[in-house]
Amino acid sequence: MATSTTTNPDQHYNRLEEAKKLDESKIGVKGLVDSGLTTIPRIFHHPPQNSPNPKPLTRNPKISLPIIDLSSTRSIVVDQIRHAASTIGFFQITHHGIPKTAMDHMLSSIKSFHELPDTTRMQYYSRDTSHGVAYYTNFDLYKCKEANWRNSLEIRLGPTPPEPEYVPEVCREALAEWDGEVVKLGEELMGMLCEGLGVERERLKEMSFFDTRYMSGHYYPYCPQPELTVGLKWHTDPVVLTVLLLNEVAGLQVKHGEDWIDVEPIPGGLIVNIGDILQMMSNGEYKSVEHRVLANPYREARVSIPVFFTSSMTEKPFEPLLELVSLEKPAVYEKFTLSDFMRKYYSEELRGKSVTNTYKVSNI
Repeated sequence: MATSTTTNPDQHYNRLEEAKKLDESKIGVKGLVDSGLTTIPRIFHHPPQNSPNPKPLTRNPKISLPIIDLSSTRSIVVDQIRHAASTIGFFQITHHGIPKTAMDHMLSSIKSFHELPDTTRMQYYSRDTSHGVAYYTNFDLYKCKEANWRNSLEIRLGPTPPEPEYVPEVCREALAEWDGEVVKLGEELMGMLCEGLGVERERLKEMSFFDTRYMSGHYYPYCPQPELTVGLKWHTDPVVLTVLLLNEVAGLQVKHGEDWIDVEPIPGGLIVNIGDILQMMSNGEYKSVEHRVLANPYREARVSIPVFFTSSMTEKPFEPLLELVSLEKPAVYEKFTLSDFMRKYYSEELRGKSVTNTYKVSNI
């Protein structure tokens, strides 16, 4: 009597081999799309419980990202920023002083790089960040259980920018212009965030939380099976502050309570979010919240350009600002160093749970 056998589709799947094959091809997800594939490789499949619903979990019309006009009276702007940073952790800004031409130039240059012929882009493909520039698919490709549907160009902006020859030529001019603009905006935002905490405006700058910055040029091409994967798993940013430039293609979602909020970029606007380091330095007053990016179901690529602000003082012990600690409100977080924090953050795959929890004072 014949017996039937059931084949397990995963029994011949070797995740490490598939990651290595993808990495060594150097074409990334853009190259996969260009090859005409209609089903995504197994390495990009996320389990159903982790795959985000393409819509927010619930639809609450009262929940949206605050929109803050920086041209308003300073006291009003500071109060609006303080409230947004203390609640949802994200906000959009308008009239921020950066010309729209500079924004468009930056977006088009990153898009142009990712849409260069495979043979040209492959010359830049590397995980080596020693020169201040790296281009790859998923920074945690060899550690994560499931890969994300995106390619990334990473560039260190300061304090020591990379030598020009390491920066793709198509990005050089726009990058120099963008860094000059965003560094001024970052300083202004940090000043207002300090004022919102009731501390001196230059407090974060004096602690060197402004001198180190790096940029990611993320590219999310069309995905033929967006229900099976994500563009970027939910996570928090392991920095002080993030300033984000987006094109018009949707996909970013921010978690607020049990809701995932769809972020709709405002033309000419920028998105700002609080990082893990600022949450700890503010003694929990400001919130670093989870966010994610859905896989792109549209033929038009999604381009995302965050600039991350942090410190170069990696071995200096930091703790919540003393002005914010009292008998009534003791320190929520223990002392930490950025080197230890980043080691913990990058030791595992990108995950939703913030590393900040590991530094919480046990008796709080």
